[in-house]
Amino acid sequence: LGFSDHCPYPHDERDTWSNIRMKEAEAPEYLRLVREAAKDANFPVFAGFECEWHPMYASWYKDVLLEELACDYLIHGPHWVFVDGDFKYAPEIQGAKVIKDYFINLVDAIQSKIFTFVAHPDLIMAFGREWSKDIEDGFTEVINAAYECGIPLEINGLGLSREKIQSGGILRYQYPVDKFWEMAGKKGVKIVCNADAHKPQDVIVLAQKARDYADERGLQYVETLPLVHRLKNT
Repeated sequence: LGFSDHCPYPHDERDTWSNIRMKEAEAPEYLRLVREAAKDANFPVFAGFECEWHPMYASWYKDVLLEELACDYLIHGPHWVFVDGDFKYAPEIQGAKVIKDYFINLVDAIQSKIFTFVAHPDLIMAFGREWSKDIEDGFTEVINAAYECGIPLEINGLGLSREKIQSGGILRYQYPVDKFWEMAGKKGVKIVCNADAHKPQDVIVLAQKARDYADERGLQYVETLPLVHRLKNT
């Protein structure tokens, strides 16, 4: 079981997504609580963070979260793109240039090799975005980068629990998106099935939903991931 709350940012004057993100000073206590809880578990428990990507945070991730605080792993959650001095939510962005910048940023995150896997790589398709050449080109770059770097992409169980939407004349999941995973499967990219549970009672249910989605489409997924410090319940 891995915990991966949204990571804090250093000296975050803009108070970025403060409703869903811990403060810098809270990170050690978060890790302590996970490790303390792990002592009562009869299975391995790991402590990590889900992070956005911007090169200005690279040393924060590597030197502080991974090394100084010794968390077990980092996940990349591509929720944002940095536009005109502000972070824009991926499902809401419009325009070819902004979409291209979003995918460039996601590829850069993969190529940093800081992250154990990429969460919901198809999140940009939520809210009913229709498939287009810009989207297909961007996804192609993401899948190629993940394949070349050996970084798994995540089938997200939480997305499978959300209300379906109309897009391109069909009713589909907001994410995962079938066309994306057809492309990923053909490329042979590594895939991880994950719950992304926001409530304890959803952990097993959503993880199974992700596996069912993969099995129904003949997608092969990895069972284990290379963590950094591998702090178990000791």
